[in-house]
Amino acid sequence: MKRALMIAAVAALCTAGHQQAASAAVKTQEITYKQGATALQGFVAWDDAVKGKRPGVIIVHEWWGHNQHARNQAIRIAQAGYVGFALDMYGKGKVTEHPKDAQSFVAEATKDAKVERARFEAALDQLKKQPQVDAAKIAAIGYCFGGGVVLDMARSGVPLSAVATFHGSLSSKLTAAPGIKPQILVTTGAEDPMIAKPQVEAFRKEMTDAGAHFEIITYPGAKHSFTNPDSDKAGMPGLGYNASADKDSWAQLLKLLEGVFSPPKPSP
Repeated sequence: MKRALMIAAVAALCTAGHQQAASAAVKTQEITYKQGATALQGFVAWDDAVKGKRPGVIIVHEWWGHNQHARNQAIRIAQAGYVGFALDMYGKGKVTEHPKDAQSFVAEATKDAKVERARFEAALDQLKKQPQVDAAKIAAIGYCFGGGVVLDMARSGVPLSAVATFHGSLSSKLTAAPGIKPQILVTTGAEDPMIAKPQVEAFRKEMTDAGAHFEIITYPGAKHSFTNPDSDKAGMPGLGYNASADKDSWAQLLKLLEGVFSPPKPSP
């Protein structure tokens, strides 16, 4: 037993060392910025081995707020050759693990569509200011609540090249006007009680009527929040991590980004 534990510990150390080496070129920075009088918390990540300007990707968090899950996605975006910016829709320090608090935060952030857009655009301005970013090439991705946010930005005409959602809300008070610009990817779980099939079909019709370039991918057996390894800890039966759906949805995102951008390669 002791020998097995020792082998496992060595393996873990080797794996950790490999991951650290693989991401050694990724740099991160916390940024405090404002929308009106509200202080917001941003997190930017980029690969220092990539030379020159590159596309930027905004990451909008789940309803829990600007947490480590959102930051992890910014790092993954950086590892893929882009600049990731995890924004804050609630206000600096407004993060929770309790559904009731999260519901309250969402209600506050979305009660005024103008404020919701202003929060997003404040982050967009910050991302465009980053010296590594090509300000003409910006995409946005969102998780859960954040998926609804990025789709609303596309619906309302915010200039984005691409938008992708992961177990994101598809219904909205807004309706996409004809000529919607960004390419759109929606990934959702077949067993997600929060994004039921009628909502998916209504969204499909909305995008078709708007002439959007979009794709919807549904993962059998996947619940809500299937990309978040901590989702099982929330104590909500409709939530659950799904490793295969997480892996494939990320691959689909990279395919989308590669289709609209040509990410620079790290220097040898």
